[in-house]
Amino acid sequence: MKKMIIAALATFAFGFAVQAHAAATINGAGATFPYPVYGKWAHAYNKETGVRLNYQAIGSGGGIKQIKAKTVDFGASDAPLKPEALDAAGLMQYPMIMGGVVPVVNIKGIGANQLVLSGDVLADIYLNKITKWNDKRIKKLNPSVNLPDDAIAVVHRADGSGTTWIFTNYLTKVSADWAKDIGNNKAVSWPTGLGGKGNQGVAAFVSKVPGSIGYVEYAYALQNHMSSVRLVNHEGNAVAPTAENFQAAAAGADWAHAKGYYMVLTDQPGAKSWPITGASFILMYKSQANAATAKEVLKFFDWSYKNGSKMAMELDYVPMPKKVIDMVEKTWSAEIRTANGGAIWK
Repeated sequence: MKKMIIAALATFAFGFAVQAHAAATINGAGATFPYPVYGKWAHAYNKETGVRLNYQAIGSGGGIKQIKAKTVDFGASDAPLKPEALDAAGLMQYPMIMGGVVPVVNIKGIGANQLVLSGDVLADIYLNKITKWNDKRIKKLNPSVNLPDDAIAVVHRADGSGTTWIFTNYLTKVSADWAKDIGNNKAVSWPTGLGGKGNQGVAAFVSKVPGSIGYVEYAYALQNHMSSVRLVNHEGNAVAPTAENFQAAAAGADWAHAKGYYMVLTDQPGAKSWPITGASFILMYKSQANAATAKEVLKFFDWSYKNGSKMAMELDYVPMPKKVIDMVEKTWSAEIRTANGGAIWK
Protein backbone atom coordinates (compact mmCIF):
# COMPACT_ATOMS: atom_id res chain seq x y z
CA MET A 1 0.00 0.00 0.00
CA LYS A 2 1.38 3.36 -1.01
CA LYS A 3 1.93 5.77 1.89
CA MET A 4 3.81 9.01 2.36
CA ILE A 5 3.86 11.98 4.67
CA ILE A 6 3.28 15.49 3.39
CA ALA A 7 3.91 17.91 6.24
CA ALA A 8 1.28 20.53 7.01
CA LEU A 9 4.04 23.11 6.87
CA ALA A 10 5.60 22.51 3.48
CA THR A 11 9.17 22.46 4.77
CA PHE A 12 11.27 19.49 5.67
CA ALA A 13 14.62 19.16 7.38
CA PHE A 14 15.61 15.54 7.36
CA GLY A 15 18.70 14.68 9.30
CA PHE A 16 20.37 14.31 12.62
CA ALA A 17 23.86 14.42 14.07
CA VAL A 18 25.30 10.96 13.68
CA GLN A 19 28.57 11.88 15.37
CA ALA A 20 29.68 14.50 17.85
CA HIS A 21 30.27 16.97 15.00
CA ALA A 22 27.45 18.26 12.79
CA ALA A 23 26.84 16.57 9.46
CA ALA A 24 26.81 18.58 6.23
CA THR A 25 23.59 20.44 5.40
CA ILE A 26 22.39 21.56 1.98
CA ASN A 27 19.58 24.04 1.46
CA GLY A 28 17.04 24.34 -1.34
CA ALA A 29 13.68 25.89 -2.05
CA GLY A 30 11.00 25.87 -4.71
CA ALA A 31 8.49 23.61 -6.36
CA THR A 32 5.86 21.71 -4.37
CA PHE A 33 5.30 19.35 -7.33
CA PRO A 34 8.34 17.14 -6.46
CA TYR A 35 8.17 17.73 -2.70
CA PRO A 36 6.92 14.22 -1.77
CA VAL A 37 9.70 12.43 -3.63
CA TYR A 38 12.42 14.87 -2.55
CA GLY A 39 11.33 14.25 1.04
CA LYS A 40 11.56 10.50 0.61
CA TRP A 41 14.99 10.73 -1.04
CA ALA A 42 16.26 13.10 1.66
CA HIS A 43 15.21 10.77 4.45
CA ALA A 44 16.93 7.75 2.84
CA TYR A 45 20.05 9.74 1.94
CA ASN A 46 20.38 11.05 5.47
CA LYS A 47 20.19 7.53 6.88
CA GLU A 48 22.97 6.45 4.54
CA THR A 49 25.28 9.47 4.73
CA GLY A 50 24.28 11.67 7.68
CA VAL A 51 23.87 14.63 5.29
CA ARG A 52 20.81 16.79 5.85
CA LEU A 53 18.60 18.38 3.19
CA ASN A 54 16.58 21.43 4.23
CA TYR A 55 14.00 22.10 1.52
CA GLN A 56 11.31 24.80 1.56
CA ALA A 57 8.39 23.81 -0.68
CA ILE A 58 7.30 27.38 -1.43
CA GLY A 59 6.44 27.12 -5.12
CA SER A 60 8.56 27.46 -8.24
CA GLY A 61 8.33 31.25 -8.27
CA GLY A 62 9.76 31.41 -4.76
CA GLY A 63 12.48 28.92 -5.62
CA ILE A 64 13.62 30.98 -8.60
CA LYS A 65 13.68 34.15 -6.46
CA GLN A 66 15.69 32.47 -3.71
CA ILE A 67 18.33 30.98 -5.98
CA LYS A 68 18.71 34.31 -7.77
CA ALA A 69 19.12 35.97 -4.35
CA LYS A 70 21.71 33.30 -3.45
CA THR A 71 19.92 32.46 -0.18
CA VAL A 72 19.83 28.72 -1.03
CA ASP A 73 22.24 26.24 -2.58
CA PHE A 74 19.75 25.22 -5.28
CA GLY A 75 16.35 26.25 -6.53
CA ALA A 76 13.64 23.95 -7.85
CA SER A 77 11.13 24.84 -10.55
CA ASP A 78 8.56 22.99 -12.63
CA ALA A 79 8.57 25.87 -15.11
CA PRO A 80 11.81 25.48 -17.06
CA LEU A 81 13.78 28.66 -17.68
CA LYS A 82 14.58 29.41 -21.29
CA PRO A 83 18.28 29.33 -22.26
CA GLU A 84 18.51 33.11 -22.54
CA ALA A 85 17.09 33.55 -19.02
CA LEU A 86 19.57 31.02 -17.64
CA ASP A 87 22.49 32.77 -19.35
CA ALA A 88 21.41 36.19 -18.08
CA ALA A 89 21.33 34.92 -14.49
CA GLY A 90 24.45 32.75 -14.71
CA LEU A 91 22.41 29.63 -13.94
CA MET A 92 22.14 26.12 -15.32
CA GLN A 93 19.15 23.82 -14.94
CA TYR A 94 18.70 20.08 -15.17
CA PRO A 95 15.63 17.82 -15.01
CA MET A 96 15.32 15.74 -11.84
CA ILE A 97 11.98 13.93 -12.06
CA MET A 98 8.83 13.77 -14.17
CA GLY A 99 5.20 13.40 -13.19
CA GLY A 100 1.63 14.38 -13.88
CA VAL A 101 -0.59 17.29 -12.94
CA VAL A 102 -4.16 16.07 -12.51
CA PRO A 103 -7.55 17.77 -12.25
CA VAL A 104 -9.36 16.64 -9.09
CA VAL A 105 -13.03 17.08 -8.20
CA ASN A 106 -15.29 16.91 -5.17
CA ILE A 107 -18.68 15.86 -6.58
CA LYS A 108 -20.99 13.74 -4.46
CA GLY A 109 -21.28 10.20 -5.82
CA ILE A 110 -18.42 10.52 -8.34
CA GLY A 111 -15.23 8.59 -7.62
CA ALA A 112 -11.72 8.59 -9.02
CA ASN A 113 -11.50 8.54 -12.83
CA GLN A 114 -15.27 8.30 -13.33
CA LEU A 115 -15.58 11.81 -14.78
CA VAL A 116 -14.19 12.58 -18.25
CA LEU A 117 -13.22 16.10 -19.35
CA SER A 118 -11.71 17.39 -22.57
CA GLY A 119 -9.10 20.13 -22.70
CA ASP A 120 -11.46 22.74 -24.13
CA VAL A 121 -14.13 21.95 -21.52
CA LEU A 122 -11.56 22.16 -18.72
CA ALA A 123 -10.38 25.52 -20.06
CA ASP A 124 -13.94 26.84 -20.22
CA ILE A 125 -14.56 25.76 -16.62
CA TYR A 126 -11.54 27.83 -15.56
CA LEU A 127 -12.68 30.67 -17.86
CA ASN A 128 -16.00 30.68 -15.98
CA LYS A 129 -17.88 29.85 -19.20
CA ILE A 130 -19.08 26.49 -17.88
CA THR A 131 -20.51 26.99 -14.40
CA LYS A 132 -22.68 23.92 -13.66
CA TRP A 133 -21.69 20.26 -13.43
CA ASN A 134 -24.66 19.20 -15.56
CA ASP A 135 -23.68 21.53 -18.41
CA LYS A 136 -24.54 19.92 -21.75
CA ARG A 137 -20.88 19.76 -22.83
CA ILE A 138 -19.90 17.85 -19.68
CA LYS A 139 -22.95 15.60 -20.05
CA LYS A 140 -21.97 14.78 -23.62
CA LEU A 141 -18.60 13.50 -22.39
CA ASN A 142 -20.24 11.57 -19.54
CA PRO A 143 -23.54 10.10 -20.80
CA SER A 144 -23.71 7.44 -18.07
CA VAL A 145 -22.66 9.62 -15.12
CA ASN A 146 -25.28 11.18 -12.85
CA LEU A 147 -24.16 14.81 -12.91
CA PRO A 148 -25.74 17.13 -10.33
CA ASP A 149 -27.27 20.54 -11.04
CA ASP A 150 -24.62 22.12 -8.82
CA ALA A 151 -22.42 25.16 -9.29
CA ILE A 152 -18.76 24.48 -10.06
CA ALA A 153 -16.36 25.91 -7.48
CA VAL A 154 -13.01 26.53 -9.20
CA VAL A 155 -9.81 26.19 -7.15
CA HIS A 156 -6.39 27.33 -8.37
CA ARG A 157 -2.97 28.17 -6.97
CA ALA A 158 -2.56 31.45 -5.10
CA ASP A 159 1.24 31.47 -5.32
CA GLY A 160 3.68 31.57 -8.22
CA SER A 161 3.73 27.93 -9.20
CA GLY A 162 5.37 25.59 -11.66
CA THR A 163 2.32 23.36 -11.34
CA THR A 164 0.28 26.32 -12.60
CA TRP A 165 2.83 26.86 -15.38
CA ILE A 166 2.37 23.25 -16.57
CA PHE A 167 -1.41 23.45 -16.21
CA THR A 168 -1.76 26.76 -18.07
CA ASN A 169 0.71 25.62 -20.72
CA TYR A 170 -1.66 22.74 -21.46
CA LEU A 171 -4.73 25.00 -21.48
CA THR A 172 -2.97 27.38 -23.88
CA LYS A 173 -2.40 24.49 -26.30
CA VAL A 174 -5.99 23.20 -26.23
CA SER A 175 -7.98 26.45 -26.00
CA ALA A 176 -7.59 29.45 -28.29
CA ASP A 177 -9.64 31.56 -25.84
CA TRP A 178 -7.37 30.63 -22.96
CA ALA A 179 -4.27 31.40 -25.04
CA LYS A 180 -5.70 34.80 -26.05
CA ASP A 181 -7.18 35.92 -22.74
CA ILE A 182 -5.06 34.31 -19.99
CA GLY A 183 -1.91 32.65 -21.33
CA ASN A 184 0.82 30.54 -19.79
CA ASN A 185 2.73 31.57 -16.68
CA LYS A 186 3.56 30.60 -13.10
CA ALA A 187 0.90 33.09 -11.96
CA VAL A 188 -2.02 34.32 -14.10
CA SER A 189 -5.07 36.54 -13.69
CA TRP A 190 -7.68 33.89 -12.92
CA PRO A 191 -11.18 34.75 -14.16
CA THR A 192 -12.77 33.00 -11.17
CA GLY A 193 -12.11 30.78 -8.19
CA LEU A 194 -10.48 30.24 -4.82
CA GLY A 195 -6.70 30.34 -4.40
CA GLY A 196 -4.78 27.78 -2.36
CA LYS A 197 -1.10 28.00 -1.46
CA GLY A 198 0.93 25.08 -2.76
CA ASN A 199 -0.33 21.76 -4.04
CA GLN A 200 -1.31 21.00 -0.46
CA GLY A 201 -3.43 24.17 -0.25
CA VAL A 202 -5.34 23.34 -3.44
CA ALA A 203 -5.85 19.75 -2.25
CA ALA A 204 -7.21 21.01 1.08
CA PHE A 205 -9.69 23.37 -0.60
CA VAL A 206 -11.00 20.75 -3.02
CA SER A 207 -11.35 18.21 -0.22
CA LYS A 208 -13.46 20.65 1.83
CA VAL A 209 -15.54 22.46 -0.81
CA PRO A 210 -18.47 20.50 -2.36
CA GLY A 211 -18.74 20.86 -6.14
CA SER A 212 -15.13 21.98 -6.52
CA ILE A 213 -12.44 21.30 -9.10
CA GLY A 214 -8.70 21.93 -8.76
CA TYR A 215 -5.36 20.72 -10.10
CA VAL A 216 -2.55 19.09 -8.13
CA GLU A 217 0.50 16.92 -8.62
CA TYR A 218 -0.63 13.30 -8.67
CA ALA A 219 1.01 12.30 -5.36
CA TYR A 220 -1.20 14.83 -3.56
CA ALA A 221 -4.31 13.35 -5.18
CA LEU A 222 -3.27 9.90 -3.97
CA GLN A 223 -2.33 11.02 -0.47
CA ASN A 224 -5.61 12.88 0.03
CA HIS A 225 -7.78 10.15 -1.56
CA MET A 226 -9.09 12.64 -4.12
CA SER A 227 -11.22 11.95 -7.19
CA SER A 228 -9.00 12.54 -10.20
CA VAL A 229 -10.59 12.83 -13.65
CA ARG A 230 -9.81 11.24 -16.98
CA LEU A 231 -8.78 13.60 -19.76
CA VAL A 232 -9.20 13.36 -23.52
CA ASN A 233 -5.63 13.40 -24.80
CA HIS A 234 -3.99 14.56 -28.04
CA GLU A 235 -5.11 11.37 -29.82
CA GLY A 236 -8.73 11.73 -28.66
CA ASN A 237 -8.55 8.97 -26.03
CA ALA A 238 -9.92 9.39 -22.50
CA VAL A 239 -6.95 8.41 -20.31
CA ALA A 240 -6.50 8.14 -16.56
CA PRO A 241 -3.59 9.64 -14.63
CA THR A 242 -1.19 6.74 -14.04
CA ALA A 243 2.58 6.34 -13.95
CA GLU A 244 2.33 4.33 -17.19
CA ASN A 245 0.53 7.18 -18.94
CA PHE A 246 2.94 9.80 -17.57
CA GLN A 247 5.76 7.65 -18.93
CA ALA A 248 4.01 7.44 -22.31
CA ALA A 249 3.94 11.24 -22.51
CA ALA A 250 7.60 11.48 -21.47
CA ALA A 251 8.79 8.75 -23.84
CA GLY A 252 9.14 11.00 -26.88
CA ALA A 253 11.05 13.77 -25.12
CA ASP A 254 14.20 14.62 -27.07
CA TRP A 255 16.38 15.86 -24.20
CA ALA A 256 19.54 15.67 -26.31
CA HIS A 257 18.33 18.57 -28.46
CA ALA A 258 16.72 20.57 -25.65
CA LYS A 259 19.02 23.57 -25.20
CA GLY A 260 19.50 24.24 -21.51
CA TYR A 261 17.27 21.19 -20.92
CA TYR A 262 14.25 23.35 -21.77
CA MET A 263 11.49 20.75 -22.30
CA VAL A 264 7.69 20.90 -22.14
CA LEU A 265 5.74 17.63 -22.02
CA THR A 266 2.12 18.81 -22.21
CA ASP A 267 -0.31 17.59 -24.91
CA GLN A 268 2.15 15.01 -26.23
CA PRO A 269 1.13 12.53 -28.97
CA GLY A 270 0.60 8.87 -28.11
CA ALA A 271 -2.44 6.70 -27.48
CA LYS A 272 -1.84 6.52 -23.71
CA SER A 273 -0.13 9.85 -23.10
CA TRP A 274 -1.38 11.82 -20.10
CA PRO A 275 -1.79 15.35 -21.47
CA ILE A 276 -0.62 17.34 -18.42
CA THR A 277 2.78 15.76 -17.85
CA GLY A 278 5.80 17.79 -16.83
CA ALA A 279 9.36 17.64 -15.55
CA SER A 280 10.73 19.33 -12.45
CA PHE A 281 14.10 21.07 -12.65
CA ILE A 282 16.98 21.99 -10.35
CA LEU A 283 18.64 25.39 -10.72
CA MET A 284 22.25 26.05 -9.68
CA TYR A 285 24.83 28.73 -10.37
CA LYS A 286 27.50 27.87 -12.89
CA SER A 287 30.11 29.69 -10.82
CA GLN A 288 30.12 28.43 -7.23
CA ALA A 289 31.62 30.47 -4.41
CA ASN A 290 31.45 27.46 -2.06
CA ALA A 291 32.71 24.47 -4.02
CA ALA A 292 32.33 22.04 -1.10
CA THR A 293 28.64 22.82 -0.67
CA ALA A 294 28.00 22.65 -4.42
CA LYS A 295 29.63 19.22 -4.49
CA GLU A 296 27.38 18.05 -1.64
CA VAL A 297 24.32 19.19 -3.65
CA LEU A 298 25.52 17.29 -6.72
CA LYS A 299 26.33 14.20 -4.63
CA PHE A 300 22.76 14.19 -3.28
CA PHE A 301 21.17 14.47 -6.71
CA ASP A 302 23.60 11.92 -8.17
CA TRP A 303 22.58 9.50 -5.40
CA SER A 304 18.91 10.27 -6.06
CA TYR A 305 19.26 9.62 -9.78
CA LYS A 306 20.99 6.29 -9.16
CA ASN A 307 19.14 5.05 -6.07
CA GLY A 308 15.81 6.86 -6.06
CA SER A 309 13.94 5.34 -9.02
CA LYS A 310 12.03 2.75 -6.99
CA MET A 311 11.03 5.35 -4.39
CA ALA A 312 9.91 7.70 -7.15
CA MET A 313 7.80 5.06 -8.88
CA GLU A 314 6.16 4.14 -5.57
CA LEU A 315 4.83 7.70 -5.56
CA ASP A 316 3.89 7.53 -9.28
CA TYR A 317 6.64 9.81 -10.51
CA VAL A 318 8.61 8.99 -13.66
CA PRO A 319 12.40 8.69 -13.09
CA MET A 320 14.74 10.24 -15.61
CA PRO A 321 16.16 7.75 -18.17
CA LYS A 322 19.81 6.73 -17.70
CA LYS A 323 20.87 8.37 -20.97
CA VAL A 324 19.48 11.69 -19.68
CA ILE A 325 21.22 11.25 -16.32
CA ASP A 326 24.52 10.66 -18.15
CA MET A 327 23.97 13.82 -20.21
CA VAL A 328 23.14 15.86 -17.11
CA GLU A 329 26.23 14.73 -15.21
CA LYS A 330 28.44 15.60 -18.18
CA THR A 331 26.84 19.06 -18.05
CA TRP A 332 27.71 19.30 -14.35
CA SER A 333 31.35 18.58 -15.21
CA ALA A 334 31.41 21.14 -18.00
CA GLU A 335 29.39 24.00 -16.52
CA ILE A 336 29.45 23.97 -12.71
CA ARG A 337 32.82 25.40 -11.71
CA THR A 338 34.67 26.93 -8.78
CA ALA A 339 35.15 30.69 -8.61
CA ASN A 340 38.60 30.08 -10.15
CA GLY A 341 37.15 28.02 -13.00
CA GLY A 342 38.04 24.57 -11.68
CA ALA A 343 35.78 21.54 -12.07
CA ILE A 344 33.58 20.58 -9.12
CA TRP A 345 32.11 17.36 -10.54
CA LYS A 346 34.53 14.99 -12.26
